[in-house]
Amino acid sequence: MAHRRIKTLNFLSVFLLGVDGIVGSGIFLMPSRVYAKIGDLSAVVMPLAGVSILMIALCFANLASKIPGDGGAWLYTYTAFGKFAGFEIGIFTWLLGIVTMATEISAFVTGLRSVIPSLNQHAYYLATTLGILAVLTILNLFGSGFMDWVDNISTVAKISVLVIFVALALFFIHPANFGHVTDAGSAGSSLFGRFNQGFGMVFYMFTGFSFLPIAASKMDNPEKTLPKALISVLLTSATLYMVVQLAAIGVSGSSLANDNVPIAASFYHIAGTIGYDLALVGMLISILGVALSVSFSTPTIASSLATEHQLLPHVLGKQNQRGVPMVSLLLSCGICALMLFSGNYLFLASCIVFTSFVQYVPTILAAIKLRNHSKLPQGFRLPGGNLIPIIALLVTMYLIFSFSWELIIAGVVVFALSGVWYFYDDRDRQAKGLRRDIAEKDKPF
Repeated sequence: MAHRRIKTLNFLSVFLLGVDGIVGSGIFLMPSRVYAKIGDLSAVVMPLAGVSILMIALCFANLASKIPGDGGAWLYTYTAFGKFAGFEIGIFTWLLGIVTMATEISAFVTGLRSVIPSLNQHAYYLATTLGILAVLTILNLFGSGFMDWVDNISTVAKISVLVIFVALALFFIHPANFGHVTDAGSAGSSLFGRFNQGFGMVFYMFTGFSFLPIAASKMDNPEKTLPKALISVLLTSATLYMVVQLAAIGVSGSSLANDNVPIAASFYHIAGTIGYDLALVGMLISILGVALSVSFSTPTIASSLATEHQLLPHVLGKQNQRGVPMVSLLLSCGICALMLFSGNYLFLASCIVFTSFVQYVPTILAAIKLRNHSKLPQGFRLPGGNLIPIIALLVTMYLIFSFSWELIIAGVVVFALSGVWYFYDDRDRQAKGLRRDIAEKDKPF
C-alpha cells in the first residue's frame, strides 16, 4: 500500500519557525531589566550571548545531522548515554515547556501591570495568572485546529511592532543618552555580579532555539536544513535584539531602567499614547499567542515521550475520546500553577535558563562522544574538531554564576525525584511486560 508523502518544511519555513520560537516576551520586557544591571553594556551582551549560544546550537546541529529523528536534546542524550540519561533529559524537556508556559503567562500579566496597577498586588496577580491558565487548559480540550491561525497573528503582531519601533526610533535617538555603564540602583554590587545576572537574562531570550530540533523529521533534508537554519536564526535574532536594545537606550536613556514595559515606554517617547498603546497591544497579543501555543505542545511532548518513545511513565500518554492527553495536560497545568505562585517573571525566566542548561550539558557531551561513532553518518562537521563543543561547554558552565543556590538545589531535587520515578516506572513496566525504548523511526542505529 502506497503512503502519501507528508509535506515537509523547507529552509524558509524552518527559519521563520525558529525566529518565531526565539523572539518572545523577552525582547519586550528584558531590555529595561538588563539595562538596570549593566547600562549600555546591555547592547553588547545581546550579540555576545547570541554568539555564545551559537556554539551550543552548532552542537545541536551536528547531532541533528547524525540523528535526524524527533526529539532534540533527550534523543541525543539517549543515543550517547542510554535510557536513564534520556529519561532524565526527557523530564527536563517536558519541564521546559511547563516553565515556558508559566513564564509567558507571567509576562502577560507583568505587561498588564502598566495599565492595571492593582496587579502589582500578589493576590490579584495570582488570581489573574491562574485564571489565564484555566482558560488555556479549557481551550486544550477543544483541540489545536486553530493554532496555525493563532501562531500567524502572534508572529505578525510582534514582528510588526519591533520593525515599526526600530524604523521610527532612528529619528528620535539622542546620542547623549549613551554613556551609562551601570544604573544607580545597582550601586554596591560588583560589575562581575551584575554582568553575570545580565548575561543570564539575555541568554533566556535565545533559549527557544532548542525546540527546533524536536521537529527535525518534519523538515526537508534535515541533515542540511537544520544546521543552516539554526545558524541563520541565531545570528538574525542576535542582530535584532542588539538593534532594538540600542534603539530603546537611544530613545529613553537612563529612564529605561525603570520601565516595566520598556519597548512600549520608548514608543511613547516617539508617538505618545498611540505609540504606547500600539506597542502594548502588539506585545500582549504576541505573548498570549506563545502561551497558548506552548500550552498545546507541552502535554503533547510528555504524551509522545510516554507512548511513542516509552521513556516517561505510560500513564502520561492516556488520552480522552477527543485524543487530548488528559493526564499530561492536567499534570502540566498543575505544575505550571505552582510555578505561578512565585509571582516573579524574572525568577521564572531564570528557571527557563536553568532547565535549558540541564539539556545543553549532556547534548554538548554527546557531540563530543559521538563525533567519530562508526554507526552514525559523518553529518554536519564541526570545524576545529572538539574546539566548538569545548567552548560551548565552557559557556554553558559559565551560566552557573547567574543561578541562585535555591534554583540549583531545586534542580537537584527534580533530578533525584525523576530518578526515583524512573526506577519505579521501570519495575512497573517489567511487571506488565512493557518495553522501555524509543520509537523505531528515531533509532539512529
